[in-house]
Amino acid sequence: MFRRERPIPLRGSAAALCNNLSVLQLPTHNLTHFGVVHGPSAQLLSAAPEGVPLAQRQLYAKQGAGVSPPLITQVHWCILPFRVLLVLTSHRGIQMYESDGSVMVYWHALNSGDASPVHAVFARGIAACGHFVCVGTWSGRVLVFDVPVKGPNIALCEELAGHQTPVTDIATEPAQGQDCVADMVTADDSGLLCVWKSGPEFKLLTSIAGFGVPCPSVQLWQGIVAAGYGNGQVRLYEASTGTLHVQINAHARAISALDLAPEVGKLLSAAEDTFVHIWKLSRSPESDNIEVEHCHGECVPDTQVCGARFCDPSGSSFAVTGYDLTEILRFRSV
Repeated sequence: MFRRERPIPLRGSAAALCNNLSVLQLPTHNLTHFGVVHGPSAQLLSAAPEGVPLAQRQLYAKQGAGVSPPLITQVHWCILPFRVLLVLTSHRGIQMYESDGSVMVYWHALNSGDASPVHAVFARGIAACGHFVCVGTWSGRVLVFDVPVKGPNIALCEELAGHQTPVTDIATEPAQGQDCVADMVTADDSGLLCVWKSGPEFKLLTSIAGFGVPCPSVQLWQGIVAAGYGNGQVRLYEASTGTLHVQINAHARAISALDLAPEVGKLLSAAEDTFVHIWKLSRSPESDNIEVEHCHGECVPDTQVCGARFCDPSGSSFAVTGYDLTEILRFRSV
């Protein structure tokens, strides 16, 4: 069971974007950072455990050649082995900041030269993979940035070509050291999933075909790919082979966010049907098959949920954002 805790007020409502919530826990400071996109700005909030907002900051997309301010598509904290970066994507480019948003350390402008006039140019889908930051783009390419231990000398080192339609989301997990272990999965608007192995050169291990609906959100845990689709389904695949193990008709409308609590294998799914569900993933010791158990369902009445994240790696608390909702809702297990 989860109970609702004191919400955190926002200056503006969350935009109707999938995965529109990022959470960074700072246990040493007993703080949690939240990031939410609202049009051309991103709101960063720091809150104490009881939900009292302690600090707020507004970040804006860097202006390009256009007249109107560019819209932000996503904000996400990337936890690298030696530093934490806040990455912000927009219709103009990719901005990387120190974790508190105080200093911008890198800016990458998107090249719209190869885009047709009818296609919007944007970046979307952000994840850290080792000492790399990976960002998806409207063209389907995934940009890989090499991040140094400190300083602004971040470099674009590779462009991954696996998708033909815009990237929606990227998920990673630390490789366990074995050969040919998948540690990154990318998703796109056609529902195609690409599974990668990171390294000095990223290697495409397998592609999992779509079935006519977008895949807005994806997660990776212990060799299991969890994908949330526009028809409300959650599908679990074997990362190394692309084999479909489990198909869950989890929601009545499009899924807007997935998240994982890695310590316990809990999967959170949120959708436009006002519901947030928590599932427990495991592998059968006898058959090694993937098993799923439904743990909790939470309705956020009259709300188009657009972001949901666990607030700790054990999955004992989570936060939710909704379109036109001027607060971050918080829930904790009892």
